[in-house]
Amino acid sequence: MYVAVKGGEKAIENSRMLLDAERRGDVSTPEISCQQISEQLGRAVDRVMAEGSLYDRTLASIAVKQSIGDLTEAVFLLRAYRTTLPRFGYSRPLDSDAMNAGRRVSAVFKDIPGGQILGSSFDYTHRLLDFSLLDDSGFNSPEIPCGENGCVERLSRVLNILRAEGLVEETNIAEAVKTGDLTREPLETSAGRDIRLQNLARADEGFTLSMAYSFQRGFGSTGHPFAAEIRCGKVKVEFVPEELGFSVCVGEITVTECSMINKFSGNENKKPCFVSGYGLVFGKNERKSMSMALVDRALRARELGEEAGFPVNDPEFVLFHSDNVEASGFVQHLKLPHYVDFQSDLIWMRKKIQEFNEKENRDEYSESVRIA
Repeated sequence: MYVAVKGGEKAIENSRMLLDAERRGDVSTPEISCQQISEQLGRAVDRVMAEGSLYDRTLASIAVKQSIGDLTEAVFLLRAYRTTLPRFGYSRPLDSDAMNAGRRVSAVFKDIPGGQILGSSFDYTHRLLDFSLLDDSGFNSPEIPCGENGCVERLSRVLNILRAEGLVEETNIAEAVKTGDLTREPLETSAGRDIRLQNLARADEGFTLSMAYSFQRGFGSTGHPFAAEIRCGKVKVEFVPEELGFSVCVGEITVTECSMINKFSGNENKKPCFVSGYGLVFGKNERKSMSMALVDRALRARELGEEAGFPVNDPEFVLFHSDNVEASGFVQHLKLPHYVDFQSDLIWMRKKIQEFNEKENRDEYSESVRIA
């Protein structure tokens, strides 16, 4: 921690007051409430919850408001608050098969069991500014037809169609080792897939997206990826109290889940098949879940015996640079005083320049003597 120089406390306090004034903005404009942020800036709140690794819309809304809309700062605030909360235990794995899906699409089959559920999405809108939004006099909610607001039936997985033909890699959940906990164990380059997925779930969306894009452009790709299934909706969270010995539902959360597949040509130990990448994040966040699934697939390259010479295939590069809290802190600490460090570099630079000039003078003298 840096210690403020003499007189710095007053300047810091003034800086905080200026920040409060900037946050409030023009006092003639009604102040935005956390409830408004939660209801009307839902995608921002979802992102903060996902990268902040804490599902609480109210807390995430406070963070968005406090950070003046700086989502990376909001994630930092929420992640910091998360460390103060008590831990009661671990919930049971989410049963996304029983999801109350408001959106569920597949890019590999037109007709899927349960049907395609378009739901709400920017995919079907024009990317044109809607100036009617300047009119905040009111909004009449359209009448949504029954059944369009969510599907409560148990939806089978699209991958099961391919799995029935033996076209998808075989997995044995029973052989899975105990799931690790990234929040309690230091990240290691040899991290298993469980830790990698935890890391990617709360990784910076922009970084994850750029890694996924590099994978698609051929920097680590082994074939065109396909979105086998993307679904978004509410799932129940169940917890098993020790005193009861059976699970109870403690609430519902909104999640987005994605399964990506692409071709695997096989090797001497594994037959050709479609291999999957997986993504699951808090809230409505298709772009992040898709990117996560693509990066997950890329990080499996060594496991599958594929060429793994690109950044997206390197667990150390991806996992250790994906956390925006750590990345932001390390970059922004450069704004803080480095007077002593710079003085050291300044002395070094002056010495090197002096040595360079002396060498240049010697060379010029030697050249003049040789000519004479």
